[in-house]
Amino acid sequence: MKNKLMAISATAAVSALMLAGCAAPAAEEGSGELVFDVPDVPMLEELGEPEGQVDIIAWSGFVEPAWADTFTEETGCVVNRRVAGTSDEMVQLMRTGDYDLVSASGDASLRLIVGGDVAPINRDLIPNFGDDIVPGMQGQIYDTINGNVYGVPIGRGANILQYNSEVVTETPTSWDIVWEADSPYAGQITAYDAPIYIADAAVYLMYHQPELGIQNPYALDETQLEAAVDLLKQQNGIVAEYWADPVAQITSFVGGTTVAGTSWEILRKLAADDRMQGTLPQEGSTGWADAWMISSQSDAPNCAYLWMDYTSSAEVNGAIAMNFGMAPANGAFCELNDEAAAHCEEFNALNEDYFENVWYWTTPIEQCIDGRTDVKCTSFQDWTNAWATIKG
Repeated sequence: MKNKLMAISATAAVSALMLAGCAAPAAEEGSGELVFDVPDVPMLEELGEPEGQVDIIAWSGFVEPAWADTFTEETGCVVNRRVAGTSDEMVQLMRTGDYDLVSASGDASLRLIVGGDVAPINRDLIPNFGDDIVPGMQGQIYDTINGNVYGVPIGRGANILQYNSEVVTETPTSWDIVWEADSPYAGQITAYDAPIYIADAAVYLMYHQPELGIQNPYALDETQLEAAVDLLKQQNGIVAEYWADPVAQITSFVGGTTVAGTSWEILRKLAADDRMQGTLPQEGSTGWADAWMISSQSDAPNCAYLWMDYTSSAEVNGAIAMNFGMAPANGAFCELNDEAAAHCEEFNALNEDYFENVWYWTTPIEQCIDGRTDVKCTSFQDWTNAWATIKG
């Protein structure tokens, strides 16, 4: 077990809020901005001597020898990698105190911040976290709280509508083929298997049932959550498979079990099957944006900061993005060569108009992040409870 860099007190009130999924922020009077009740975790003020190693939890493809070995040669920090398969696993592992860094998605970030599991980032110590980081990955609510930055952007992507072009012969313009009970592809639909998928239903309802008043798919009051759950239960009747494992999702599509459903852009490429096509329908979609976050208990903060800076350079950030299959955070990568430019074009790296229609995963919390103050929104725990009822 790592020696703790600092101790964080846990009052009964904070514990109760954490059990609800995430602590509720309060609105600062007269500011119009959300202010979160989060632990006061100190930020590293200056770099010291590297500690010799850094322990990282990451998605598969984010920490590879091709760049990790070079980092070790340059800094003396040996990289110890632990691959995680889900955001829940990342949160659980970070709370052990055994790791220095995590490549967190937005459905984990707020949980880590409010739990006191991660520390604010000192951007002055990360020169590569500069003007070349695309604007759409800065200042987002999933990792920028009370004016403090908690995440160093890595990359982003949309959850697209994937379809088998031999069966779905015209490019879909709407998500209706995966949500409506009378879909011509009923019984051949695939859906993402996680509570955060409730937001996908909310995105669809925002467009087709505006009377529900949904302004942000991660800010659902009880009535709005009930409507989303009802839609998901309806979809359950036409779903062939739910997926969390990308390999299983590809196998299902290639084998013909499923012909349409939510997917990641990279899965089409991994499948190497021309029948698998993808589109961003008129309703928009959910998506994800990943960022490095440093543990509040890190015993190697200097190596951790060196890693965040190293991987934020155009070359290394681009290598990670190409390896994983996503839009890089450092837009300068797109100008390095023709291969980089082609990758950025394919994944809409510099196309902010495209990502304006993408709602990045954000942990649901009781404070409505759409700005409403007259109701209480549902928490991540509420969503987890609801998800358990959807598949029957």
